Amino acid sequence: MTWQRSLPTAILLFCVVFLITGIAYPLFVTCVAELTFPSQAHGSLVRNGSGTVIGSELIGLPFTGPLYFEGRPSSTPGSPYNAARSGGSNLGPSNPALLESVNDRIRHLENFGIPGPWPGDLVTSSGSGLDPHITLDAALLQVPVVAQARGMDEDEIRALVFQNIVSDPLSQGNPYVNVFALNRALDERGVQ
Repeated sequence: MTWQRSLPTAILLFCVVFLITGIAYPLFVTCVAELTFPSQAHGSLVRNGSGTVIGSELIGLPFTGPLYFEGRPSSTPGSPYNAARSGGSNLGPSNPALLESVNDRIRHLENFGIPGPWPGDLVTSSGSGLDPHITLDAALLQVPVVAQARGMDEDEIRALVFQNIVSDPLSQGNPYVNVFALNRALDERGVQ
């Protein structure tokens, strides 16, 4: 009959731990996040002039065509940059499907006049398949194509690229550019 005396204690202990770890702690963390990082706590959403959500600073969008800078390819199944299906392709370096994917991407870049050699981030997807960033080298490689398509001066486009460099102490001196922010800046300038 020892378990009968221990049962109320076990139930009480379960309830206390559940309240602390399942309710109190998550509420505390949520409140701290809301107060200290309100934008990030809500997904770093980007809104247009009328307040409609048009994307997130943390998730890439499928920009294609010479009017826009292109980001890393997305490996999410169904539709590109689908946050609900985030994940890498998990294809190893010896997998023929990876080689075919890279070759398809190279043909795509060649069709838009983006000369090689291409940085790895322009031909391979990120681990999440959602990365909105490319290296500075990948962005600068696209400057002549975007400038010609928009009828703008290359120096003006290059200046926009440098204005949209993301500073991150963990990037180890390798600057990168948020493609979504860069393309929004381009759209604000318009097409010449």
